[in-house]
Amino acid sequence: MENQLKIQIWSDVMCPFCYIGKRRIEEALSLFENKDSVAIEWKSFQLDPSFVATPNESIIDHLAEKYRKDTAWAQTMIDNMTENAKKSGLDFHFEKAILANSLHAHRLLHLAKKHNLSNELEELLFKAYLTDGKDVNDTNTLESLGLEVGLEKEAIKNVLHSDVYGNEVRQDQQEAQSIGVTGVPFFVFDNKYAVSGAQATDVFLKTLEKTWEEGNFKTKLKLQNTTDQNSCGIDGCE
Repeated sequence: MENQLKIQIWSDVMCPFCYIGKRRIEEALSLFENKDSVAIEWKSFQLDPSFVATPNESIIDHLAEKYRKDTAWAQTMIDNMTENAKKSGLDFHFEKAILANSLHAHRLLHLAKKHNLSNELEELLFKAYLTDGKDVNDTNTLESLGLEVGLEKEAIKNVLHSDVYGNEVRQDQQEAQSIGVTGVPFFVFDNKYAVSGAQATDVFLKTLEKTWEEGNFKTKLKLQNTTDQNSCGIDGCE
């Protein structure tokens, strides 16, 4: 088997817990001895595929209506989420958030995946929506973010002005449904263990270690000291 531990992450760019979860899995990986042998695959999940944004609707009003609560409840929910995000070094500004359907963002993410840039684009999309107050359904915004991670302009335009990767988004969502995913973020480790939600960093680290220990993985050799002296090469000894 390939000596690589694979983590699949179902996520929606409109989901604040998904951004927090991204930070926590990154924190866990920074502490994981075999992090260089881990590959992350981002998978599409839309919390509300049929969502149609109402112009100038605030996220407070939206949450209050969605959960049939008052605006004070929604504000408290937002405040708690903002404080939670700070613990992972994230700066949420829900007062600037522009509600949007995330389908086009997910389609662009599949283009990024093709070029091994999905992690970079996920980061920019989360920041755009949750911190910078950008419309992640806007063609110009998505084109700008795609260019920023290194995607080609024509390839971006081809995606945004067509239905390219629409099937891939739907396939990801169908796969999530088939394994019982009802909320995101949802992490699957080597098709063996699953973690639901933005759990504590320690939960992710322990799952990484358990998956590694039980799998047929081999630790890569790590050079402790590197020098051209006191060694022999093809051109002789030094």
